[in-house]
Amino acid sequence: MLKLGLNLGYSGADLKIPVELVQRAEALGYDSVWTAEAYGSDAVTPLAFLAGKTSRIKLGTAIMQLAARTPANAAMSAATVDALAGGGRFIAGIGVSGPQIVEGWYGQPWGKPYWRIKDYVSIMRKVFRREGPVMHAGREISLPYSGPGAMGVGKPLQSILHMNRNIPIYLGTGNEATVKLTAEIADGWLPLGFVPGAMAEYRPWLEEGFRRAGGGKGLANFAIQGQVHVEINSDVKAALDRLKPEVALYVGGMGHRDKNFHKDLMVRRGYKAEADRIQELYLAQRKQEAAAAVPDAWIDSRSLVGPPERIKQRYRAWADSGLTGLSIRFRGPSPNPEVISLMAEAAGLVSASGHRA
Repeated sequence: MLKLGLNLGYSGADLKIPVELVQRAEALGYDSVWTAEAYGSDAVTPLAFLAGKTSRIKLGTAIMQLAARTPANAAMSAATVDALAGGGRFIAGIGVSGPQIVEGWYGQPWGKPYWRIKDYVSIMRKVFRREGPVMHAGREISLPYSGPGAMGVGKPLQSILHMNRNIPIYLGTGNEATVKLTAEIADGWLPLGFVPGAMAEYRPWLEEGFRRAGGGKGLANFAIQGQVHVEINSDVKAALDRLKPEVALYVGGMGHRDKNFHKDLMVRRGYKAEADRIQELYLAQRKQEAAAAVPDAWIDSRSLVGPPERIKQRYRAWADSGLTGLSIRFRGPSPNPEVISLMAEAAGLVSASGHRA
């Protein structure tokens, strides 16, 4: 059965954590709750807060941005929250973000993301396992540091905290090379833009990564956590239109004109003309026109909107898509508790009367 998650996203101007909603999701049998970060609130601190307000639900980051922390600090943060939560609850979801944020916000070089991810995960695992002082000679990251400005006295160190050595690491990736890498080195995948039917595209990449990993690794012991917008609304068209400005932002402006992962995905899925037009309009500051240019079919494939019966019927495709988990997202600052219950019913966690299955 597909496990349900609740994705809280990142903050707007004001940080509001819907504690009662998360507690309701936990009571209904949701498996996980996820936070994010962009260039405002961070992803880890809200989970520390939620750890003290919940008892069972897993706490995941979707995602921690690599440039925001050294790998040792990411491991420390994950291990600290996991310990506060009682152990076995934290999921370290990490990803590279994009060059505009990496260089513009964090002041870090974009470098070679493939090798940075590989080094980052390797160092995190060494920190978690405490098998000795951490040393790593990587192509992008090395410990101890010996690059420009180094004093040359760096000492390999071992974590003081005896942490959960098996904290799972998920990677947020989307292109062929990084999806293969995810299957090779990670415990799970936070796919960019996964929709029902997409597994046929991704399966060969995943299988190649599993082959590289060896040891019997495969889809049977690998987590794939997708996400979907959900809105209960008798007016399907209005619900789709409400999601278009966000798509226009990501496809048109969340990245450089020549380096935008969200636009690349739309092109790959057969919407090149539409993606080019959205970007053109958005970069010309014609944002309303850019949103209007987003096709209804693109939104509908990535969301569950409409009356309850339409949502439950369309949920079946997600349940059969190859995902192991599905995080539901909301548009706007006020998540609807009715959606939490409806999705629990659609997933078979509760009956139509609201009782746990």
